[in-house]
Amino acid sequence: MDTVSLELQSSVLVVEPETTLSQRIALDLQEAGYEVAIAHEANNALHQVAEMQPGLIAINRILPGNSGLWLCKHLRSIGNRAVVMMMLASDTLDDRVACLEAGADDYVIKPYRSHEFLKMVAFYLKPEHPDTHQLRFADLLLDLPSRQAFRGVRGGDRNSGRAIDLTMKEFELLKYLMEHPREVLTREQILENVWGYEFMGESNVIEVYIRYLRLKIEHEGDKRLIQTVRGVGYVLREG
Repeated sequence: MDTVSLELQSSVLVVEPETTLSQRIALDLQEAGYEVAIAHEANNALHQVAEMQPGLIAINRILPGNSGLWLCKHLRSIGNRAVVMMMLASDTLDDRVACLEAGADDYVIKPYRSHEFLKMVAFYLKPEHPDTHQLRFADLLLDLPSRQAFRGVRGGDRNSGRAIDLTMKEFELLKYLMEHPREVLTREQILENVWGYEFMGESNVIEVYIRYLRLKIEHEGDKRLIQTVRGVGYVLREG
């Protein structure tokens, strides 16, 4: 990876209206070695994104004017594929679904905890190594460099299939499933290997992401590949 790419990957934009908190988060990030910019509302954030091209954007759901969810949706609508991490005041199923539908990759719950926040940032901005590898199962192909999936692939030619855009978390989840085909994976295994950090309390976040991943890869009557093993977890297999 060249120097420019590394700099972009290590840059973070914090979109937080509270000045004291935004400065605290920025200081923690700077001490951890990241380039940081701060925005206090959505329009300024869009300007910062255009100037900075950050690798990760941490957005408070509640912003003056346009909301954090609006900002996330707008970023996705204009083709921005940076990692988006929402900062939420509560952790409910509706909150998680709203974040996912807006195109966010993950979320953290307030109050701000520096260790948890920095651990998640490090997980998403870990250096990537050049890799031209592709994962294949049945007619589903996952291209690792582009983080795109292709369904209906014939003969290993991804252009013969339907291209599917994935959020970062959807990509990581599908990648883990495709690395362990026909192997029943427990919820605990998935949490540990896909999310990479310890969850606080009960959460059905896996079910939420599986649901949306299925909607994308099983579009227009495609055969179901991600099977539920009740009481255990999930398995990638046909039929």
